[in-house]
Amino acid sequence: MKTHYQICSHCVMDTTDPDITFDEQGVCNHCRHVENVIRKSWFPNPEGKRRLDQIVARIIEDGKSGEYDCVIGLSGGVDSSYLAYMLRTEYPQLRILAIHIDGGWNSELAVHNIEHIVKRLSIDLHTEVINWEEMKDLQLAYLKSQLANQDVPQDHAFFATLYKVAVDHFGIRYFLSGGNYATESILPAAWGYNAMDAKQLLAIHKRFGTIRLKTYETVGFFKRKIYYPYIKKFKMIRPLNFWPYDKEEAKRIIVEKLDWRDYGDKHHESIFTKFFQSYWLPEKFGYDKRRAHLSSMIVAGQMTRQEALNVLEKPPYNAGEIESEKEFIAKKLSISVEELNAIMLQPNKTFRDYPSDYALEQRFSRLKQYISKWRQR
Repeated sequence: MKTHYQICSHCVMDTTDPDITFDEQGVCNHCRHVENVIRKSWFPNPEGKRRLDQIVARIIEDGKSGEYDCVIGLSGGVDSSYLAYMLRTEYPQLRILAIHIDGGWNSELAVHNIEHIVKRLSIDLHTEVINWEEMKDLQLAYLKSQLANQDVPQDHAFFATLYKVAVDHFGIRYFLSGGNYATESILPAAWGYNAMDAKQLLAIHKRFGTIRLKTYETVGFFKRKIYYPYIKKFKMIRPLNFWPYDKEEAKRIIVEKLDWRDYGDKHHESIFTKFFQSYWLPEKFGYDKRRAHLSSMIVAGQMTRQEALNVLEKPPYNAGEIESEKEFIAKKLSISVEELNAIMLQPNKTFRDYPSDYALEQRFSRLKQYISKWRQR
């Protein structure tokens, strides 16, 4: 972390991001990246609707021989819930399969939301339940690894299962993701590491785990970078980047139309993710992910900087509830609260402290850039 504290003059990102830089106006590199790079592929306007119409037409054409045209992920959160509603109402001819991964941390609100969404929108749902003993062992291994990104076991399981079910089982070629620039255009790379790095996941489990992962699905570098995108032609599309997506308006709509219930901050539909984002990250690493989410909404024009600063005046977690939440987390992981506290007091690590595919990812990225430039000549 930088010794000199500074906060961006446009958003609320600050020097808790060790890689942040500021220009002469005090504007951070994240804001400049959004304006100079991301805006070129972000169309929250009529042009976006025109492009999305063309994309959906192609998806339907490519999927006509299968049971479904596309797959969506459904967590019960606002982004995926609104995406399901928008697709069903704007493109009723689209045959959608929703996939939900139950990693053992679903809140009651998330379960309620998922049940109401698929019922009211008449969307088929495939739920995959991860073996809890294996997930628990892997989650504990990650806590002991002292890494910042503790959502890797859940995130990796989702995408590995997505590939298995969507591509290998149903032959679906398109994944429509609820990811979007309106709420996620800013996220410091230094605050986490690639959840899809199976080499690192397995290395951490080998070092800190206690049982074999017999059923937990992983997806390695070759399958993720070569097999699925180039051989199976599987594509991920983010429709909300072609849509005037406003988070508060989306909430109002899905509450009214789907009986959706709010669970609080972004990604808090998972009990563990709530603990990890609101307590583990800020208390252990000094990273408050609300800064990234709020900054994304500022550059999207959905919030003023002062409104974001007002939010940040409150602590990221409820001090009156955190002890009971820690007790729940510890009990579910079959450890004591004292053991959980002791784990949190150990020195922090980075992904560079464990084997990974990082160097391979970097070489592959450079190769793709070279090929892209060569094709443009």
